[in-house]
Amino acid sequence: MDTAVRSAAVDYGAEEAAMQVYLRQGEQRAMTLGNRGPIRFTADGRLHPDILAAYWRCGFYVFEDVLKPDELADIEADLKDILDRLPVERGAPVDHKGRPALAADCTAPTLLWSRPLGDPFGGTALANGRHPVKMYEPTPAADAPKEVVYLILGSLQFSEAALRVYGHPHLLTVAAAVNGDDFVPFNEAIFIKAPGLGASVAWHQDGVTHWDSPDWDEGIHGFNFMAQLYGCTPANGVWVVPGSHKLGKADIKAMVAKAGTERLPDAVPLVCKPGDVAITNRQAVHGSFANTSRDWRVTVNFGFHRRRSVLGVMGGGVHNAPAVYDDARIRERARVIGYAIDARRRRFPHEQPYAYKPHTGETWRWDAAARAGMKDYNLLDLSI
Repeated sequence: MDTAVRSAAVDYGAEEAAMQVYLRQGEQRAMTLGNRGPIRFTADGRLHPDILAAYWRCGFYVFEDVLKPDELADIEADLKDILDRLPVERGAPVDHKGRPALAADCTAPTLLWSRPLGDPFGGTALANGRHPVKMYEPTPAADAPKEVVYLILGSLQFSEAALRVYGHPHLLTVAAAVNGDDFVPFNEAIFIKAPGLGASVAWHQDGVTHWDSPDWDEGIHGFNFMAQLYGCTPANGVWVVPGSHKLGKADIKAMVAKAGTERLPDAVPLVCKPGDVAITNRQAVHGSFANTSRDWRVTVNFGFHRRRSVLGVMGGGVHNAPAVYDDARIRERARVIGYAIDARRRRFPHEQPYAYKPHTGETWRWDAAARAGMKDYNLLDLSI
């Protein structure tokens, strides 16, 4: 993809040689895990048990060739429109053409900015301090912009193509297999790791609420799907410590101290082709490095929870204001599942639409009124 935000080639400076070795070795480890392949189902339409077993063993799985070229083209068209409409700088009301900028009229948090190749969360108290160690920050090129947008929250209001991915029948069948037929939303985002500019995301675990719960288990904080527009490589993709979702709250500072580097020795990268979709347990220790490569990584990110992990729970306050999630809140947030299924049905009429059990007997339509009602929908995210 040609775009004005592409910057000159950069590297990890004094760390470059060690980083290249780490990337190669990590990819080799990743390919030995046996947790990748196409989505497969049993004769009765359930997710194949071998896939579930590998997911629960490793904490992640790479589903290959989920999104086809026509769908990827739709996503890319929306992405180009989004990039074209970004504010000229943080807080600016207009884009580079003088039009009202994307999300300028939103109340909910939407655009997250970073210095090129920076780590805006690592070693800070942001997001409840869940990113305790700062990642290495390479030096950007002299022509790099002052800041870049690396994460767009509430993304379904900005991209109908992303909404249709959200309603993918095979992915929703996976969600039901992992979290039960009454699964509920978490949040949605688009990660943008531009070559030579993309920020790192320091090692962390996503879960906040349930670490000390008497009902704690390895799936209580839900999971994220990560659909890849251009694929992802060891240099620009997410890294995961396999099996770490089983171990409770990790001492990430101690892990990094023991390794003597933020290049955690047991971690492996998600390596994906365009159209692959990874599923990652939110309790797994994971993160990503600043993108000094020449490759884009654009991820359509969305997650789901078990209903019982959310109902009656005081939310974690990371993605939205703290609140107790009652049935009405969950129902209102889950409307996006109904909209997504209908939006996908209209674009891909040859598919069998997913039947979301909590919406049995109801009709949901993706139309102008529904589209208008999506503004700031992520104020109702279900963060735990």
